[in-house]
Amino acid sequence: MLWSLLSSLAIAYGALVVLVYLFQSRLVYFPQVGREVAVTPQVYGLAFDPVTIATADGEQLAGWGVPAESARGTVLIFHGNAGNISHRLEYLTMFHRMGYSSLIIDYRGYGRSTGSPSEEGTYRDAEAAWRWLTVERGVNGGEIVLFGESLGGAVAAWLAARVAPRALVLSSTFTSVPDLGAQVYPFLPVRLISRFSYDNLAVIRAVKAPVLVAHSRDDEIIPFTHGRTLYEAANEPRQFLEMRGGHNDGFLFVRQEWVAQLAAFLERSAAMKSPVKAEKINSKEN
Repeated sequence: MLWSLLSSLAIAYGALVVLVYLFQSRLVYFPQVGREVAVTPQVYGLAFDPVTIATADGEQLAGWGVPAESARGTVLIFHGNAGNISHRLEYLTMFHRMGYSSLIIDYRGYGRSTGSPSEEGTYRDAEAAWRWLTVERGVNGGEIVLFGESLGGAVAAWLAARVAPRALVLSSTFTSVPDLGAQVYPFLPVRLISRFSYDNLAVIRAVKAPVLVAHSRDDEIIPFTHGRTLYEAANEPRQFLEMRGGHNDGFLFVRQEWVAQLAAFLERSAAMKSPVKAEKINSKEN
């Protein structure tokens, strides 16, 4: 009887592991959440340009460019793993008030972008957005701030390790997918079966630009320790901004003091930026 019960449990556990392995992309990407682009920056009174960016592998990325008069720089925004660009209007507004132009894109499979999301695909999307800004629009790479939230932090960090941006800002970002998965699903052999890496801890060590890491102690999805670990691994100059609120509440734009600290960091990064125009991307994986 006991042996039969143990055998049944072992079979059920094995089946669960197989299912997680096969369908783990559904645990990483949620493009179906709010797939429709219901509003635009116009609802906040922002002038914007709808853009379509072609990737090297043939996908078409939808995005918005929001200009700022006498801009202090340009922010390239990479959002989290759920929703689309229409759910990040507050960031566009925040950077516009700070005097920065911005570009935000939807990854392949998100919003009105074509294709299906994947780790390699998000990297290709980041490359395409960088090339669009630096080559097609002629923006100096040293004037571009890379901003990433949650999953977007992984995309921004990957790009920052391969180009020479003005600065990198990571908000509520994890050290790696296996690290986070092992904490969320301690009963599963996550490190053995994970088909995703997003190894931000390794990548951030290669970033030469100034880095700001913002994370909340109350983050219930990505523990605070992830942010601290990324900060400690980053090269100087670096800054840590401790926030409050849950993962979906502790946004940088929520408190004016956080916005002020971010603005001050970006101004300092301007004084430290390299005068070299960075347009080439080294696509070699870590």
